[in-house]
Amino acid sequence: MEIKLVQSQTEGGQIGLQIFKEALLKGANSFGLATGSTPISIYEAISASNLDFSKTVSINLDEYVGISADHPESYHYFMREHLFGKKPFAHSFVPNGQAADLKSETESYDKIINDHPIDLQLLGLGQNGHIGFNEPGTSFTSKTHIVNLTENTIRANSRFFESEDQVPKQAISMGIASILQAKEILIAAYGQNKAQAVRDFIQGPVTEAVPASVLQKHPNVIVILDPAAASLLKK
Repeated sequence: MEIKLVQSQTEGGQIGLQIFKEALLKGANSFGLATGSTPISIYEAISASNLDFSKTVSINLDEYVGISADHPESYHYFMREHLFGKKPFAHSFVPNGQAADLKSETESYDKIINDHPIDLQLLGLGQNGHIGFNEPGTSFTSKTHIVNLTENTIRANSRFFESEDQVPKQAISMGIASILQAKEILIAAYGQNKAQAVRDFIQGPVTEAVPASVLQKHPNVIVILDPAAASLLKK
């Protein structure tokens, strides 16, 4: 695990850009993408660059259940606004949260991941150590699945909605085993509110109580942190 300490999210975005550039130069064909506030600076840096993703595919981590792709808070919409509208891919896969058969949708998504092995997976880190929507207690062997969101996650995501009542209570998420299939993983965290999760996932025991801790077992992980997020790490 390689840790890159940056002074700001903007600097983190530039580091992320370089990692995506290096992946393309090495022949990467498939990119796993994340949503939320953490990856925005990376997407901004990519959008302002000359990188060309038109011959590659993207596979997003997750999507809310029950809202349309055109909903302003859907992850389809987020990706169009922050990346796809500026840097199109040959094909971009995002789970269908309105699928009539959600179980079938999860199985189809696993097939997409298997058909397009992910070369570089981008992750954010939840305050409780979750990655994707894989909450504490999620099996390390999980594939794409339906998630009942915890109250903490619903509360954290309520800032994007008019009220907490409007936050979807379920999501489709790439599973932990699916994430671990990626050849390289890039995870970023910023701010004091992520410091405990950062310490737990990097220096704590590998436990399903901290889903991100499983990344200690992956052979190729890069972590971008600002000083506040890194503040609880032992030297």
